[in-house]
Amino acid sequence: MNLLLAALGVLGVASSGPLIAATLGATSVSALAIAFWRNAIGAAVMATPTLVREPGQFGRVTRREFRWSLLAAVALALHFACFITSLQLTSVAAATALVCLQSAWIAVFQLFRGIRHRWQVMAGLSIAFAGVVAITGFDMGSSPDALLGDLLAVAGGALAGLYTLAGGKARQSMTTGTYTTLCYGMCAALVALMAVLAGQPLAGFEAAGWLGILAITVCAQLVGHTAFNHLLATMSPLLVSMIILLEIPGAALLAAVFLGETLPAGTYAGLGLILAGLAVVVLGQRPGRAGRRNRAPGDEPPSDRPLAELGTD
Repeated sequence: MNLLLAALGVLGVASSGPLIAATLGATSVSALAIAFWRNAIGAAVMATPTLVREPGQFGRVTRREFRWSLLAAVALALHFACFITSLQLTSVAAATALVCLQSAWIAVFQLFRGIRHRWQVMAGLSIAFAGVVAITGFDMGSSPDALLGDLLAVAGGALAGLYTLAGGKARQSMTTGTYTTLCYGMCAALVALMAVLAGQPLAGFEAAGWLGILAITVCAQLVGHTAFNHLLATMSPLLVSMIILLEIPGAALLAAVFLGETLPAGTYAGLGLILAGLAVVVLGQRPGRAGRRNRAPGDEPPSDRPLAELGTD
């Protein structure tokens, strides 16, 4: 059963990039419309069981919980705007790999907070960002649009890291249903405002466009993320984190098969470096026995925990 759920989860999150690129390329759907509807539908789906079982939870949200949820929603809205736009400018494989750097960005943000990491994490960060240099270097020589798409995807990964950190703070005292409803709902509202300011329509699309939006929401948002959230109850976060990294080669393979996307050999090398580097980062976040034994009483525990929420796409 777990193997089937893992396969569904990988297929769900890996299909996000190809489905978005196909929808944007073949229909009149705008980038912000995709971000709006997947969050609006996600909020409605997550709110339903909470409203049925315990509707009073939403009235008990504290100011602290609301502030962290709002920060997460802002980061998520900007993440979607950057990532989905990047899929119009660069390859699906490159955009997916670069946005998956969110786990590396989380480690970087923790460094700025004074949290020390094991040397394996630092080595993994170096390998992953070497992959970024490889991809952007090849795209710089191909077209300015591809380079801009790469940079937007990198920004999307950093924003996803911020979203995960803020969400972790909010979920210290909030249930999953309450948090996701509030976060996705505010994210949808922010994206709607961004769409108005950018002049991007949120409705009036042809049937194929609505079908694409529905497919993205069901596959990436509901099936993929729900499968991984369920696996966290029966499998270690470290193993789930490693499984999620299969999104990178999965998206590249789906884009090659269904979109006919071919990449220079150097770009594939960059994808491999990012995948290898992130794997080292995730594995390196497991504290060793020495680290636990040598920590002095009162010291802050190192944040070398495996990151379960690596995927937001």
